[in-house]
Amino acid sequence: MTSLTIDCGSCVMQGTDACAGCVVSFICDREPEDAVIFDAAEERALRLLEGSGLVPPLRHVRRAGTPG
Repeated sequence: MTSLTIDCGSCVMQGTDACAGCVVSFICDREPEDAVIFDAAEERALRLLEGSGLVPPLRHVRRAGTPG
């Protein structure tokens, strides 16, 4: 498999309590200007997933002069 498409419209969990707790819903259902914030433990978990090839690498590069 070269790609994975996640379509909430085809998910059997859509509209359930599990849908509200899904990482895809968490990221996609936010306002465009809202940041996605991970704590240190979550970032370590993402780095482990990245290192094993399960998720793509983080491509975010902080813009000069922005807080954080």
